[in-house]
Amino acid sequence: MTDQKTLMAVCGHMDQIAGVRQMEFQDGRAAGLRCAMIHNGPLELPLMLDKCLDPAWIRYKGINLSLLTKPGLQGRNPYDTAGDEAVRSIMGGAMFTCGLGNVHGNRVVDGVEYPVHGRMRTTPAEKISMDAFWENGEYKILVSGEMREAQIFGENLVLRRTIETTYGSREIVFTDEIENQGFEDQPLCFLYHCNAGYPFLVPGLRVVMPSIFCGPRDADAKAGAAAWNVMEEPVEHAPEQVFQHELAADRNGNTFAAFVNDELQIGLCIRFEKSVIPYLTQWKSTAAGDFAMALEPTNCGFDGRAGKTQSLKPFEKHENRIRFQILDGKDEIKQLEDECREVLECTM
Repeated sequence: MTDQKTLMAVCGHMDQIAGVRQMEFQDGRAAGLRCAMIHNGPLELPLMLDKCLDPAWIRYKGINLSLLTKPGLQGRNPYDTAGDEAVRSIMGGAMFTCGLGNVHGNRVVDGVEYPVHGRMRTTPAEKISMDAFWENGEYKILVSGEMREAQIFGENLVLRRTIETTYGSREIVFTDEIENQGFEDQPLCFLYHCNAGYPFLVPGLRVVMPSIFCGPRDADAKAGAAAWNVMEEPVEHAPEQVFQHELAADRNGNTFAAFVNDELQIGLCIRFEKSVIPYLTQWKSTAAGDFAMALEPTNCGFDGRAGKTQSLKPFEKHENRIRFQILDGKDEIKQLEDECREVLECTM
C-alpha cells in the first residue's frame, strides 16, 4: 500500500510508519550524540550528526545487521584523533567514513602524524537538512549535511553528503560530493568501512562479490587467504586479516560486494561504481569478543596516503555513490549469485 490517499485513509500521520526525527542520547560516552533517526518501514538507521552523518546501525525488520565494538556507542571524544588512543573511539557502526587526508592506521608520513582512519569519521555535520514528503507516489526521506576537513595554511576539503530512501524500500543511498576548496592540489583518500555484526554476522556467513584479485596484507592474512569469503568460528586472540580486492564490473561499470547469511536468508549488498571507487578492502576478525567483518569500498591501497594517492586540483570535485541493498529470501540471494557469475564472465 503506497498510494498516498489510500495509505493516509488508515494512517493519519506518516510518522506512524516512516519518517525522520532528530534525537539525542543522554548517558555514557554517547551522551550528547545527536542523530537523525530514519525509519522507512522495514529499515531503521540513526545517522550520527556529530560523526559525518554515518549510520550507527542498520536494522532490518528488527534484526541488527551492524557491528558495535567493545567501546560502544559514543559521540565525539578528546581522544578521537590522539595517536594510538584513537582506537578507543572506533565503535564500528553500520559504516564509518575514513579519510579524507588518510585512511590507514596512526602513522607519520613526511614528518606529519595522521590519526587512525583519518579525521572525517569524527567530523560533525553542518548545514543539516532533514525532510520526508510525498513525490510522484513515493514517500521520500532525505537527510543532508556538510563536513569540512581543514587547517590554516593547509587543506580545505569539503564533503557534502545526502542520504535518501523511501517508505517500504530496502535500499539506502549515500551520495558524497568531495570538493577541494583550497588553492593547492590535495591528496584524496577515502574508504567506506561497512561493518557486519551479530546476529547477522555468524560463523558460516559468506561474502559474495566478483573478486578478480585478492591480495593479503601480511602473513596472518596470507594464512587465511583460502577462506577469505567465509566467516569461521570465533577463536581467542585470533589475529585480524585484511585483504585487498579488485572487483569486476558490469557493462555499465557498476560492481558490488555482499554479506550473505543463509540461515536468516538475508543479504546486505553494497553497490558502487568501479571507475570512481576502484578497490575494495576486506577486514576480517574472528577474535572472540572482536568478532567482525567489514567490506570497504576505497580508492586507496594498504598504504593509503603513504602510497600512490589520488589528488584533487583546486576547486575540483569528486562524487561517490554508495547504495546499501537488503536481500530477503533464497530467490534474491540466488539472483545475486547469478549476477556475480555474469559479471565475472564479462571479464573473461
